[in-house]
Amino acid sequence: MYFGSCLFRATLAAGLMLFALPAQFSGQAAVDLQGPIKPSEATISEFPEVPQPQSDVTLSGPLAQLFPTSRTDAQDNTGSQSSSQQSAADKSQHDQAEEQLKQQEHQRVMGVMATFNTTRNQNAGPLSPGQKFQLFFKSSTDPWPFLLAGAVAGIGQADDSYPEWGQGAEGYAKRYGAAYTDAFIGNFFGNAVLPVLLKEDPRYFQKGTGSFTKRALWAASSTFWCKRDNGKWGPNYANVGGNLIGSAISRSYYPASYRTVSDTITDGLTVSLEGIVGAELIEFWPDIVRHHKRKQAEKAAGLAVQSNAQKDPQPSSESAPR
Repeated sequence: MYFGSCLFRATLAAGLMLFALPAQFSGQAAVDLQGPIKPSEATISEFPEVPQPQSDVTLSGPLAQLFPTSRTDAQDNTGSQSSSQQSAADKSQHDQAEEQLKQQEHQRVMGVMATFNTTRNQNAGPLSPGQKFQLFFKSSTDPWPFLLAGAVAGIGQADDSYPEWGQGAEGYAKRYGAAYTDAFIGNFFGNAVLPVLLKEDPRYFQKGTGSFTKRALWAASSTFWCKRDNGKWGPNYANVGGNLIGSAISRSYYPASYRTVSDTITDGLTVSLEGIVGAELIEFWPDIVRHHKRKQAEKAAGLAVQSNAQKDPQPSSESAPR
């Protein structure tokens, strides 16, 4: 009796479970309940695999333990969508920065001095590591740094700086090579390597508005204060550190009498201070151009009035009637 009661309850429970399951589970295969299946009639490998549920079915009681509902696929889909959206946002930001760099490549002072490291957009997005190296390479291979190195070498030749290099073509070539190499190494570390490692923006963010004093202080502080990739502002370690590293490396090709620690630090800080002069020129150059154009327009207007007066003289006044 105990065995028959257990068998009856087990059969009843199995029937209730089959009735409660969705049709897609109960209709998979017909099972012969009249007798046990012999190993000779079917093997385990012939049994069909139980498919995963395709609809959101909430089970309760013992059935929930036997057939737990999995939402892994939905979570994976949500994660993939978020990842794709993030990738699209990063791509859009990269494209915007690329457009800004292309616009900066046309910026010059006096039509000669390249100012590719300057942006007028205070809200400009951060540059990627590749874009920072791209900006450095474009700035270093422009004709401007070669012209500047020639001018520096000419001044050194006239002052007979580093007498060990002598005069003539050989002395000028040594001074020219040293001047360009100094700038190249300083830009390589100060505008590419260190900004990537320290997540700093190597560009000068032009203020353009405000009083003369505020703009002058803004430009002067850019040598020691910069914008970071996260949008915040902080010390410009990359600029100062790059100048010091460049000065230290340059000691290897300068005369031995100038390979001292004091000369290295002095040269590095001197280059940093020279950057203040460049920043001031870049900040106020648009104002100088506008002032010059306004003066030209006023002069042209005055000449036009004078020319019209000469072409159309005032008619002589008629004599009064008697």
